[in-house]
Amino acid sequence: QVQLVESGGGLVQAGGSLRLSCAASGLTFRHYAMGWFRQAPGKEYEFVAAITWDGRTTRYADSVKGRFTISRDNAKNTVWLQTNSLKPEDTAVYYCAAALSKFTSVSYSLADYGSWGQGTQVTVSS
Repeated sequence: QVQLVESGGGLVQAGGSLRLSCAASGLTFRHYAMGWFRQAPGKEYEFVAAITWDGRTTRYADSVKGRFTISRDNAKNTVWLQTNSLKPEDTAVYYCAAALSKFTSVSYSLADYGSWGQGTQVTVSS
């Protein structure tokens, strides 16, 4: 079965950086778009970033554009989210997700993703 394992979260001061990783197994990784979402306490899931199966196209939420970068290495079955200039409002559990279907474009909709990791906590102190 598909397994997505996030890592790299932690506690960081405002203005700091973290690099989140998501290691995938159980799927032909290079065929699937990948996304990052987050959920803050008491709030709904929020789209953060997504990348196409070939890495050529990316999409970001307005709230993170210019600060976060999504990337992938299909040879390593891994997708990353580089988070820079972190703000307290970035505090959340961050999840990676694999698209439901192969060779799709990037999507901000949770409904377009079929496999999810367990999440990694990012806490930004002011």
